[in-house]
Amino acid sequence: MIGLVDYGMGNLLSVRHALEMVGAEVTLCRNGEDLRQVERIVLPGVGAFRDCMMNLKKRGLIEALEEAVLRLGKPILGICLGMQAMARRSFEGGEHPGLGWLEADVVRLHPDPPALRVPQIGWNEIRYRTGSPFFKTLPPSPDFYFVHSYFVKCDDQAIIEATCDYGGPVTAAVRKGNIFATQFHPEKSQDYGLKVLEHFLSWKP
Repeated sequence: MIGLVDYGMGNLLSVRHALEMVGAEVTLCRNGEDLRQVERIVLPGVGAFRDCMMNLKKRGLIEALEEAVLRLGKPILGICLGMQAMARRSFEGGEHPGLGWLEADVVRLHPDPPALRVPQIGWNEIRYRTGSPFFKTLPPSPDFYFVHSYFVKCDDQAIIEATCDYGGPVTAAVRKGNIFATQFHPEKSQDYGLKVLEHFLSWKP
C-alpha cells in the first residue's frame, strides 16, 4: 500500500492516477495513523514552501513522517515541493526551516543567460547517475516535465541522482538512504515518468 500524503498542497489526483497506472494500491494519508498503515510514502507538493511546512505542522504530519521515514525506514518519494520540503531550509519568500532530512538549501533559479524564463516550465533533459535504480530502463538523456522557480542545492554532491541544465546545473533528483525525490513531475512526464514511479515501487533501499 502506497500512502499519498494529503496536506492541502499536492496535485493529488494526477499523482494518484499515475501511481495506479503502474499498479500501485494508493491511500490518502491525512494524519499520523494513516502513515502507520502504509509501506511506502509519496510526498507531493505544489505551491509555496512556507505554506507547505505550515500545513504539514498543522496536521501533525511532521512527527509522523519522521517516525515513518527516519526511524522505520519506509521508502519515500518526494515530488517537486515535496522534495524541497526535505531540505534544511528554503529562501523562498524569506528564510524558512524545512524537514532537515537533506543537507541542502532551496534557492531560486538564476539562469545564465538571464533571459531564460523563471519559473522553468516545460520539458527538459536530465542526466542521471550510472546505475540509478530509478532510471535504469530509460535512455541516456530522457525528458521530464518541470514547473519550478526554486531548486534544491545540495552540500553533498553524492546524493544527487540526476541533474538538468537550465542556464546552469539544477538538481533534478536526489537519493539518500530510503529517500528519493525529484524536482520534476513524474506524474506529468508520460512514459518516462511512469517508469520512474514503477521503479520506486520496486525499490529496495
